[in-house]
Amino acid sequence: MNIERLRPIDEWSWSLPKAPEETRGEVRLYAGRELIEHMDDKVLEQITNVAKLPGLVGAAMTMPDAHWGYGFPIGGVAAFDPEAGGIISAGGVGFDISCGIRCLRTTLAAADIAPVARALADSLFANIPAGVGEEGSLRLAPRELDDVLTGGARWAVGEGYGTEADLEFVEEHGCMAGAKPEHVSDLAKKRQRGEMGTLGSGNHYLEVQVVDRIHDAEAARAFGLAEGQVVVSIHCGSRGLGHQIGTDYLVSLAKGAARLGISLPDRELACAPIRSPEGQQYIGAMNAAMNCALANRQILAELTRRVFRHFFPGASLETLFDVSHNTCKPETHTVNGRPRLLYVHRKGATRAFGPGHPSLPARYRPVGQPVIIGGSMGTGSYVLAGTAESENRAFSSASHGAGRAMSRNQALRHWRGRELIDELAGRGILIRTKSMRGAAEEAPGAYKDVDLVAEATEKAGLARRVAFLRPRLCVKG
Repeated sequence: MNIERLRPIDEWSWSLPKAPEETRGEVRLYAGRELIEHMDDKVLEQITNVAKLPGLVGAAMTMPDAHWGYGFPIGGVAAFDPEAGGIISAGGVGFDISCGIRCLRTTLAAADIAPVARALADSLFANIPAGVGEEGSLRLAPRELDDVLTGGARWAVGEGYGTEADLEFVEEHGCMAGAKPEHVSDLAKKRQRGEMGTLGSGNHYLEVQVVDRIHDAEAARAFGLAEGQVVVSIHCGSRGLGHQIGTDYLVSLAKGAARLGISLPDRELACAPIRSPEGQQYIGAMNAAMNCALANRQILAELTRRVFRHFFPGASLETLFDVSHNTCKPETHTVNGRPRLLYVHRKGATRAFGPGHPSLPARYRPVGQPVIIGGSMGTGSYVLAGTAESENRAFSSASHGAGRAMSRNQALRHWRGRELIDELAGRGILIRTKSMRGAAEEAPGAYKDVDLVAEATEKAGLARRVAFLRPRLCVKG
């Protein structure tokens, strides 16, 4: 990206000057100079188009891990006021609705897993269904799937996958209100009936990690983290159901925009007013997909526990936190000194409430919400904590991952899956995957430097670093 087009606000935030004839909101990018310079130009084009949508409040913004996406850039955040004609856009949520990370803290240390690392990796790979179109052992009748879409992780706990204790540390306590399964197409439901409790493919993973270093001792104590401790991160979403909902509603939202005379700066930003019939139908379907994803991660967490119990009968795996990063949610935020109900699109961005927020578990309220920046296999991930400052800077939002630095096709020209897996094994990182092509596409070098992303996230005031997690075992689709 040509940084000369931008105006620096400070070292970690930038704006795009507006031409006199332009009618759009503010465009803001959060990142350090190096990350900005290496972003593709499409990021700036896409977030500028977002700033032209009706009912925008504040700036259309990107997080430090931003890269080109469909409609919104991945790493895009924008809030809209339903009382001012604000819109909802499927392109601002993404196809993998409610993709997110469930992080489990364990009572194990790195030395505990070292003697059984290979067997543990093999067992996780055998018991966690992963891969394109992969189905699990759980088969749901249509009525049962509707129960999933309204009940979320609570449904999964009721079916024996985990306990009530998990739900305290899951976004929305495991169940998103306002889900409308009747607004989800039969095709979307059909795609999901065999996919509950499955990991999927692409950048989804289950990773066994070790806390390598602590950045914030107070927050680490609150989160129950210590150096040398084993944690498990599960990254996945709403699978085929969410993708089909995104596909279905791109059509209906585009029709809604046309019906109401909304001029779209990009057809990928198909949208409709939040209060319109089309907008309400999409919200009901999207909330159902959120519950699907929350249930999916709850099931996967329990399947993971069962594997660990086989190797470590006395070990505990508690939910540290579970939060989504492809959503649009109604939230109350303070704007110009007064509270306003806004619909906050976060596409490849994570909610990051600061200390004292009433929705946080009492255990975390003094230090802020856990925020997970997932890295690429072979590099590492970060646990951060939300800040009070992020409320005013980004509607309490933060980075969600390292963010791609090159396309999958570009990655395939640079790496071969088998060679990459062997190289990582030589560094003590065991990869289990069904797809050598998929492994090459997800090569660590295809992603931004996660250390730079985490640093920029902290320096921009979006979330502060708490702990760095180094990978040991990784299951990929």
